[in-house]
Amino acid sequence: MTTFVLLHSPLVGPVTWSALLPELESRGIRTLAPDLGYPTRPPFWSAHANAAGAALASTSPDEPVFLVGHSGAGALLPAVRERSARGVAGYVFVDAGLPDGTQPRKGRGEFAAHLADLHSRGRRLPSWTDEDFREVIPNPGLRRRLLADLRPQPAEFWDETIPVAPAWPDAPCGYIRFSPNPSYDDAAAAAQARGWPYRDISAGHFHMLVEPAAVADALLVVTGAMRHAGTPR
Repeated sequence: MTTFVLLHSPLVGPVTWSALLPELESRGIRTLAPDLGYPTRPPFWSAHANAAGAALASTSPDEPVFLVGHSGAGALLPAVRERSARGVAGYVFVDAGLPDGTQPRKGRGEFAAHLADLHSRGRRLPSWTDEDFREVIPNPGLRRRLLADLRPQPAEFWDETIPVAPAWPDAPCGYIRFSPNPSYDDAAAAAQARGWPYRDISAGHFHMLVEPAAVADALLVVTGAMRHAGTPR
């Protein structure tokens, strides 16, 4: 049986995947959605990778496993693979950033300046409200659950550079984009330039909570193409 290990962004909790789990299970896919936790001191990425790596290591070595990262979890996927000491069938990035290993999470552009301003005023991201998500997640119950588990992060979190093993990617990669989302324009373009299996869905950033069947379809199409992919780039 194929297993998907679904990783949520460090800014929110595993409720991100709650609507997708039964949809995938109904299609014969085993799913794991570990809680990455909410560490209070650096290295934050290491604690997150350990939590996800433990879930990955719990899978049978004989079953194909795909690591799936949403949003900020995308950059963690190589570290999770390293912590588990287990091979994977592939990596799927769902409206996510790509592993870089050369610069901090915040980057060096406008977003970094925005964070610096917030932190200078004693504020943290995320600080989303119900109104912010009313259109993105129409279901009020799911919206409340997501907002109840927001995990605002300190400046040290954003300053971290997440390491990437020199041999990565060691397995095929794929990308699913929810567009428009300017935050991931560069990541989506890079995935396409590398020839990764790719799907674009016109949707909000948390579309797996809105139309889980459509996201499941995209995951199965992308991972199906990845199974036949050549040497990763």
